Amino acid sequence: MYPLTGVIRPYAWGSRTAIAELQGRPTPTEGPEAELWLGAHPGDPSTVPGPDGPVTLTTLIDGDPAGQLGAAVAERFGTRLPYLMKVLAAAAPLSLQAHPDLKYAAEAFARQEADPSLPKNYTDGNHKPEMLVALTPFDALCGFRPAEVSAAVLTELAVADLEPVVAVLRAGDLSEAVRLLLTWPVDRRPALIDAVVAAAASAPADHPHHESFRLATELARHYPGDPGVLVALLLNLVHLAPGEAIWMPAGNLHAYLNGLGVELMAASDNVLRGGLTPKRVDVDELLRVLRFETLDDPLLHGAEIAPGVTSWRVPVPDFELYRVELTADRPPVTLPGHGPRIILGATGDVHVGAEHGIPVTLQPGTAAYAPASGGPLTAAGLGTLFVAAVPD
Repeated sequence: MYPLTGVIRPYAWGSRTAIAELQGRPTPTEGPEAELWLGAHPGDPSTVPGPDGPVTLTTLIDGDPAGQLGAAVAERFGTRLPYLMKVLAAAAPLSLQAHPDLKYAAEAFARQEADPSLPKNYTDGNHKPEMLVALTPFDALCGFRPAEVSAAVLTELAVADLEPVVAVLRAGDLSEAVRLLLTWPVDRRPALIDAVVAAAASAPADHPHHESFRLATELARHYPGDPGVLVALLLNLVHLAPGEAIWMPAGNLHAYLNGLGVELMAASDNVLRGGLTPKRVDVDELLRVLRFETLDDPLLHGAEIAPGVTSWRVPVPDFELYRVELTADRPPVTLPGHGPRIILGATGDVHVGAEHGIPVTLQPGTAAYAPASGGPLTAAGLGTLFVAAVPD
């Protein structure tokens, strides 16, 4: 059992208060703090104490894959911890994005490595399904809503240039609608988006699509002239209460808008962007990856598997997430999960220990790492933990 020190990434959209407040540090911070990375991703591996100073989790696992990961996980994933846990703090909207499935990622990365002339869309050959559980009220865009609803929203804006998009949406063709919006002539984009924002801003507050119109004006303020402002109107707008979750499988177009949450994903950096970003958007590649399916329920519903223990199971072999709530009337509990586990403190003070070794005390925003060879873990105290694990 090791105390785990993560790395904070200072992306421009990050909050200058959320992660620091969680960890009890002064605010505002000097710069934005967007993501606290907890894992062994080579881009920013976490560290554990070693005899001569901090040791990266990558190094620790490389030295004993079977002991750290367990024989079954090591056989399937090699020396790679298959998941990455994050605390994500969005103070401004992130880019619209999607991720490839495992087969396509492996093939596309191999093609890219073999042909230096191809665009560098992929950083590795892995997929990147991900889920997020809100710690505060959290807003996000997640998956396509019914095409007829999007058609109604665009129709109510009464912007004549959008009529071709409305027509394909009424025909149920989400793919063509996205293509039209993302390939809109660059010289005509600002005028189109200005017209949409003007129409949205002038709509009465009791309009049935007022929330979508407000979203368009807000996104345009952050990303003026970006066609992602319009693509966002085709997606489900989700308001998560603390403890609620969303799931972004391969091909799901999504964007986080604001809030603090615990994110868990496969350990990959493969991102295909679809707008709301100054970075390059490869429209053709994005359209190959996207799944143009209506997502009727964007929420990922957890299940209580024991008193105070909620499980979020997702259909991938890389990770699963648990929330454990310890109260005064509840005795010490055996933590759920298998294989290598990362445990994140969310509230209170909780002591976590293995059968042998020194327990680790977790407070909000601090973490611990437990190798597979450590055996069962026990938690005691008052507070809330999140446990990332590998499915059995």
